Amino acid sequence: MLPVIILTGPTAVGKTEIAIETARLCNAEIISADSRQVYRRMDIGTAKPTLEERRSVIHHCIDIRDPDEPYNAGMFEKQAREITASLRKKGKNVIVTGGTGLYIRAYLYGLMPLEKDTSTEREKLQKALETQGVEVLYRELELRDAEYALKIHHTDARRIIRALEVIHATGKPLSYWHRQPHAKAGFPYVFIGLERQRDALYERINQRTEYMIKAGLVDEVRMLQEAGYAECKALETVGYAEILDYLRGKVHFEEAVERIKRNTRRYAKRQMTWFRKEQELRWLHISGKDIPHRIMDIARNLV
Repeated sequence: MLPVIILTGPTAVGKTEIAIETARLCNAEIISADSRQVYRRMDIGTAKPTLEERRSVIHHCIDIRDPDEPYNAGMFEKQAREITASLRKKGKNVIVTGGTGLYIRAYLYGLMPLEKDTSTEREKLQKALETQGVEVLYRELELRDAEYALKIHHTDARRIIRALEVIHATGKPLSYWHRQPHAKAGFPYVFIGLERQRDALYERINQRTEYMIKAGLVDEVRMLQEAGYAECKALETVGYAEILDYLRGKVHFEEAVERIKRNTRRYAKRQMTWFRKEQELRWLHISGKDIPHRIMDIARNLV
């Protein structure tokens, strides 16, 4: 049996196609590490594998939540590890692929051992942010977790709220939880990053955006809007947010399409910044053919 193969990289680099080809070579099933492909009805804008591709190779962690249902890295860690253990027990190889860096990090290294639901505290802090401003919240963080406050910017509302919600829910600062031992993966793995030349990647992003539009992205977003999902966090993401702005009359159609391309390129850049920090990740440049065979060779060398 091969070690678990983790394939990551920026959006539009070609992860899905290569993962499927590799899975066919080694009789593997695929676990999606994409934070948006978990949602039903969000198909075109998340570039999900087609139904034909999912029939040819079994995929997990796709279409498992409605857009208004919660799902996070901690849930993915637990579910994906359980699936991995079950498949390996049956003698099946496993490929994990996706571009959500936090999901992959949680899967491999575990998250801080905080299981308490903090959503109620988060909602209260969000209201406090709107009424009092970020400065007040940051001052509270400085008093209650000075160590973590020094690590973040004083206007980073998302991280400030996250730190305070943990304090309010547990009585202990986030810096304390970060120091607790994490549960690392208990199986062998190889961590591979797929990359292309920047110009080639950006061209693929532009082409994929045009394909999504032709495939019916506007109708997909309109359907989600009519179903009452327009305010869900799942739709506050590239591809959906821009089309929602168009449907609401905030931008012209052509501008919405250009914004998708631009924001997707920016997202790819942020992904690469994240992945460059992963010390175990081995980069594989996508040039020529036989990429799946090269991946297999890397995995076999670790057996």
